[in-house]
Parts: sequence; structure tokens; C-alpha cells
Amino acid sequence: MKVITTIQELQKELASYYVANQTIGLVPTMGYLHEGHQTLAKAAVAENDVVVMSDFVNPTQFGPNEDYEAYPRDLERDARIADEVGVAILFAPSVEEMYPHQGGVTFEAGPASKILCGASRPGHFNGVLQIVTKLFQIVRPTNAYFGQKDAQQLALIEMLVRDYNMPITIRPIAIVREEDGLAKSSRNVFLSETERQLAPNLYKTLQVLQRNIASFNQKKAIEQIEAATKGRVDYIELLSYPDLQPVTSEDTQVILAAALYYENVRLIDNIIFKVGE
Repeated sequence: MKVITTIQELQKELASYYVANQTIGLVPTMGYLHEGHQTLAKAAVAENDVVVMSDFVNPTQFGPNEDYEAYPRDLERDARIADEVGVAILFAPSVEEMYPHQGGVTFEAGPASKILCGASRPGHFNGVLQIVTKLFQIVRPTNAYFGQKDAQQLALIEMLVRDYNMPITIRPIAIVREEDGLAKSSRNVFLSETERQLAPNLYKTLQVLQRNIASFNQKKAIEQIEAATKGRVDYIELLSYPDLQPVTSEDTQVILAAALYYENVRLIDNIIFKVGE
């Protein structure tokens, strides 16, 4: 596996694949890889001639009071994990490489970016779509792989590709969980021992709510989650998926999505399911 840090070198490395019309898989990450990232990479390796994994903590998707500086980084460890699952190229650019110019064109992610996680993280999804678009332009992938844990992000990226006619197939991959049900995340390392024991109750409560979805009540759902997890609910929403609108009788697929604050970390989780199942 090659670790590449510049755009020019990466595109030179991929040139032969473009010419041969071979398939290129892209797995965008912010590093500190866990089993969820490995699952994305394994799917990409199985379905493409070559796989590029990006390893870049993107500053434009962090707000002024968020954890950009504290976000865990370990490139040496990431390279070892990526190599083990068959990634051919680990693209690990600097901030200066990805954003060499101040100002310039910015993104407005639209109404669906201002709900759920976007309501408490203004501008976050503008930054997400900015870096994803840059990676799509740099790598020119055939297929790009994203986890369903970040369901709002996934929905917005699907809209981006659809609305801007990008010749890329988005491949959603199911949430990878710990044995106790907690969704795997690089931020889980910030949980205290007590919080780690309680955090899986977020998913367990979502499962209970799903089973009783006909009687879903947002206020009661917040009370249930906070009682079970001892955390503070940021949001709990039932919406259509993937367009993230209020549910109507015509919707066949919905998402039950939640975010939870602990002292040093914010957790997200969701269940996407067919109505009536």
C-alpha cells in the first residue's frame, strides 16, 4: 500500500486506471480507523479494481467550539489497518494541500442540512459537502462508500450526486456495532467508563421506539432516552428517508434518528426501516 500526501502524486498514481477505464473505489474517512471503516474498505476492495482511502480531518466541517484539535489522529496506525484490508492507496494530505487558498467558493447544503445534526452544528454539512466534492474531483471514483451511521450526511451526499449529475455510485454500508449495540465511532474513546456502560442504551431505546412507532411521541422519546442513558438528548426525530421530511401516509421508508450528549462527546445513532415492518 502507498501513503500519498499530495493531489498531484495521487492523480499520477491513478492515471493508468483512468486510461484503462478500471473501477476506482473511494472510502472517505477522517482517520483513527475502526471496524466501521474496515467494513467500508472491505466492500470497496471486493467491488473495485483499486481502492483509495482518504485520511483527513477536515477543518471546514467543525464549528468554533467543536473538537477539531482534539479529534484523534494516528496515521501510522491507520496505514497499518488500511493495508491489512487491501486498500491500495491511503491519501493523507495536509490542510494546506487541500485548502491552499483562502476564501473562494463555499457550499450551501440546503434545507435538509439544517435539521437533525445540522440544527446544533450550523455550517457543518456545508463543510462536509465541500470536502466530499473535492475528493470526488481529485479521485474521480467509480464508487464511493459511506456508513449509514451518518445517515443525514449520507442522504445529503446522495442528493449532491443526484442534483449535480456526478457520475459516481454511492454505496451505503450498514452501521457496524460493538457487541453491546453501541455504534462504532472514533469519538467513543472520549466516553468515561460509566458513560461507555450506559451509551448502548441509546440503540436499545431506539429499538423499543421502532417497535412502538405507531404511538411515537417526541417528548416521551426524549424522556426514555435520557432515563436509559443518563445523557442529554440533542434530538430524536422520525422522518422520511432519504429526503428527511415529516412523515406522511405515502412514505414507505423512514428514519428514527437521535443524538446524545455526554460530558466530552456527542453520539449519534439511527434506525432506517420500512413502514409496517
